[in-house]
Amino acid sequence: MSARGKARNRALDVLFEAEQRSLSAFDVLRSRREKTDQIVNPYTLEIVEGVVSHQAAIDEFLETYSQGWTLERMPSVDRIILRIGTWELLYNDDVPDGVAVSEAVALAKTLSTDESPSFINGLLGRLQQLKPSLLA
Repeated sequence: MSARGKARNRALDVLFEAEQRSLSAFDVLRSRREKTDQIVNPYTLEIVEGVVSHQAAIDEFLETYSQGWTLERMPSVDRIILRIGTWELLYNDDVPDGVAVSEAVALAKTLSTDESPSFINGLLGRLQQLKPSLLA
């Protein structure tokens, strides 16, 4: 797995834990730093900061374009993967759109249900098509 792939995985872990424990993602990061001497990958931090700072808009896009699914109804891991993928797709110009989608699908294949990769691919693909109008 690439360094960015590992960073995505760690960001997913942080965001997932924060959501499950009703904590700030930054509190989770701080706690992890205190418990270990490992340095947090800068891209992990960038993802967490990006998702947190754009979460309201990201969640609105996901709610609007996920046909028949509310955010609350989605499996938690799918919701976090979609937030990361949407942030990379819409707000991180360093990641090509296709890479953002394929990396999110890869996370879903590893960590979620059998149906999740196609759902995530379809929803992020739709956001990719609409990207110019979403960011206008």
